[in-house]
Amino acid sequence: MEGATATVTSNEQPRPEITLAEFQQLIRRMYIEKDIARGIDGTFMWLMEEVGELAAALRNGTHQQRSAEFADVLAWLATIANVAGVDLTAAVQAKYGTGCPGCGRFVCTCPDAGKP
Repeated sequence: MEGATATVTSNEQPRPEITLAEFQQLIRRMYIEKDIARGIDGTFMWLMEEVGELAAALRNGTHQQRSAEFADVLAWLATIANVAGVDLTAAVQAKYGTGCPGCGRFVCTCPDAGKP
C-alpha cells in the first residue's frame, strides 16, 4: 500500500487507508473457499440480510452501528463480486469513471424523476 495515508481515530494506532481493490483482495484471501462453496445465490441472500441490518441501523442505530453495517454490506458486496468473477474497481471505473452514466457529467444534471 505504497503512498497510502493513515487514518487515526481516538485511542487507535494509525491505520493505512485501503483501496477498493485492496479491500476486495482482502475479502478474497479471508473467505474465498467458503464463498465459492456457498455460491452466488447463498452469498446474495447474506448480502440482502446485511442490507436489511443497514436499513434498521439507519433508522434507529448509533453512528457506530451504522458504520459497522456499511462495512458489512461492502464486505458482502465484495464477496459476491469475487464469487461472480467481477473486479469492482474495473466495474466502477467503467460505469462511473467518466461521469454520471445518465448525463455524462461529474455533477449529475439528470432529472430527479429518473435514474440515477
